[in-house]
Amino acid sequence: MLKTQIVEGLEVFSCLPSRKTTKPALLFVHGAFAGGWMWTETFMPFLAKAGYPCYALSLRGHAGSAGREHINWHSVGDYVDDVKTVVDWLGATPVLIGHSMGGFIIQKYLEHREASAVALICSVPPQGLIASQFHLMFNKPQLFQEINQIMDGKYTDTGTLREALFAGEVDETMLAAWLSRMQPESHRALWDMSMFSLPNLYAMHRPPMLILGAEDDVLVPAFLVQTTGQTYGEHVHIFRNMGHAVTHEKEWPLVAATLSDWLEKIKP
Repeated sequence: MLKTQIVEGLEVFSCLPSRKTTKPALLFVHGAFAGGWMWTETFMPFLAKAGYPCYALSLRGHAGSAGREHINWHSVGDYVDDVKTVVDWLGATPVLIGHSMGGFIIQKYLEHREASAVALICSVPPQGLIASQFHLMFNKPQLFQEINQIMDGKYTDTGTLREALFAGEVDETMLAAWLSRMQPESHRALWDMSMFSLPNLYAMHRPPMLILGAEDDVLVPAFLVQTTGQTYGEHVHIFRNMGHAVTHEKEWPLVAATLSDWLEKIKP
C-alpha cells in the first residue's frame, strides 16, 4: 500500500512489502521538473512486491515538499541535503536509485556519504549537462526551446512531452496526468549540473553501481550514458526503443526487472 508523509518539510512516499523482509530499503530520487510521484505507479509497487521496502522523496520545491516559492534558488547541494535528511530518517543505508537529475544528485551525495549500492537511470553524466544541451539544441531546436519554456513555468502540451520523454506507445491518460504534475525547475540547480558543481570523482565513495539508459533518449542520449559507464568503469545496459521516461514507457517492466535482478546479486 502506498503511503505519503512529510519528513522535515519533504514529501516522502513509501510502498512496503506485504511480508517482513531482510532486503535493503530502496530510496528513489526523481529528475528535473518532476517529483517523487514519478516512481509510485510503476517501480515502487513492482519492487515492493519483490520484497524491497521502497521510498521516494520529493526534493524541496517539488510536488508536496516545502520551498516551491524559492525554487530557482535551490542548489544541487540543497538537493543532496534532502537525500541525507531522508536517509537519516530511514535509519539505515539504502540503495539509492536516481533518474536523470536524480542520478546526478546521487553522484554528488557519494562525495559525502556511502551507499550500499546505487542505480543511475538515464542519469546526467558526471561531466554535466552541457553535451546533452548542445545535442538537443542542434538536433531538436524546437524541443530545446519548449523545454526552456517549461523551466520558466510556462505550460507545454502533450505532444511536446511525448517527444521529450517517450519513444514507444504512450497511454494518453498517463501522459495528460504527467503533464499536469510537471513544474518549473531550479535555474541554480541546472547551472550546477552544467558546470558549477560537477561531481568530484576523487572524493566519491564507489559502491556497486548499475547504469541504465535508453536508445531513443533525446534528453540524456545513450552515448552520454555510455560516457558515465566509462567514467566509473561499469557496464552499461541500454534499452532499445525507449525514451527518457523509462519508468513509464510501455515496456517499463523490463527496466524494473533488470533493476530487480541486479539487486538480487548485491551482497549484503
